Amino acid sequence: MTLYFDEEGELTLPLKCQKVAKQVVEAALDYVECPYEAEVNLLLTMNEQIHEMNLEFRGIDRPTDVLSFPMVEYPEPGTFDFLEEQEECFHPESGELMLGDIVISKEKVIAQAEEYGHSILREYAFLIAHSMLHLTGYDHMEDKERRIMEAKQNEIMNRLNILR
Repeated sequence: MTLYFDEEGELTLPLKCQKVAKQVVEAALDYVECPYEAEVNLLLTMNEQIHEMNLEFRGIDRPTDVLSFPMVEYPEPGTFDFLEEQEECFHPESGELMLGDIVISKEKVIAQAEEYGHSILREYAFLIAHSMLHLTGYDHMEDKERRIMEAKQNEIMNRLNILR
């Protein structure tokens, strides 16, 4: 698994962000039983930058906590068998499945950890787990999808022993 990690802005989270991200990404990939080595891009940024991205890509004029940009369109969440015929989904040099991009607001991580009464580690890891499910085809637009995704997020967090 390859994690391309980048960080911008003056604020730093009091965590080993890259190390934690790699652990959560790997746990999420194991949880969904991804049969391929995978590649994920993670950008930690500030509210101003994620606000601009949220407006540009989703038409929502406010900062958000996390944005997910999947590279693969799944016919069914968490299924990978259809990828055998999808060469464009794999990096031509490494052969890794290119899952997509995750963008997280560091300011939102801190604010939401305080708001929800848990650690910054828990909030940061949760947002990565949430986004990894998006990168593997899950969504939460409908109530049934939301319940499924919440259960999966909680299971990933439990496996990592990162609890509220």
